[in-house]
Amino acid sequence: MVFTRVEHAIERVRQPEYTGENRCLPCTVTNLGIAGGLTLLVGWIAYVTAGVLAAGLAGGLVFAASLAAIGLRGYLVPGTPELTKQYFPDWLLAAFGKETDRPGSFEIDESVDVEAALWEANVLEEKPHGDLGLTDAFQTEWHRRMAVQRDEDTGREAMAEIVGIDPEEIEFQEFGGGAFVALHGQRRLGRWESRAAFLADAAGGDLLPEYYDDWDVASPTARGQLLAGLRLFIEQCPSCEGEVRFGQEIVESCCRSFPVVAVTCADCDARLFEVDATDEMLEAQAAA
Repeated sequence: MVFTRVEHAIERVRQPEYTGENRCLPCTVTNLGIAGGLTLLVGWIAYVTAGVLAAGLAGGLVFAASLAAIGLRGYLVPGTPELTKQYFPDWLLAAFGKETDRPGSFEIDESVDVEAALWEANVLEEKPHGDLGLTDAFQTEWHRRMAVQRDEDTGREAMAEIVGIDPEEIEFQEFGGGAFVALHGQRRLGRWESRAAFLADAAGGDLLPEYYDDWDVASPTARGQLLAGLRLFIEQCPSCEGEVRFGQEIVESCCRSFPVVAVTCADCDARLFEVDATDEMLEAQAAA
């Protein structure tokens, strides 16, 4: 009975969103430093007022309680994630093994002008409202192939065909919120915001070579940029066929807040495209 009550009390205190696999190393180290400083302060006060024995006892109790709080809750001081967001620079987070980019961000091959390449390949055209959009022929066939990828679950094979390796050698690792990466040994093949984004790229990688003459000589990075560029113009979710919305959002992680420009399904909330919002993007949206 006593053990059951203790277990229930611990479960009420425990915060799994900040512990276990979700534990943030920078936040933990920060709180351990705070716990050490608090222990020294309490020990010094006890030493001044009651002597060495009292200092050791008081300091030990404070440090033990602090460790228990950090172990069960992930942090000692409420609001620690906000502190790390505000005061931890990227280089310090990187030293703790925290990536400062998200699954939606990607490397850039500056030799490729994505918009110009898709325009010249007759994938993009000017729409009546003046903005660019996919040609009807490309959009229709792209969505047909996305449906095939979704229904037959052949995305792994399509991705293997794009990069030219054995499908069995591709490994997927998932992140929170449905994002995941594809790996070939230690080499990262790509990363996507959602399964819907992956389906779009798998189908796009199957179709785009029929339009873009330089696909065979394009680097893997350039191919990724072109496929991501296609997703910017997507009008229907590859997973649920719902409508998509375009706009600015704030992406929250334990240690960072990122303003992004995103394309998201309005029905299933799958993220289809995401890129860090530049100052120009933010100013243009504010003026709109």
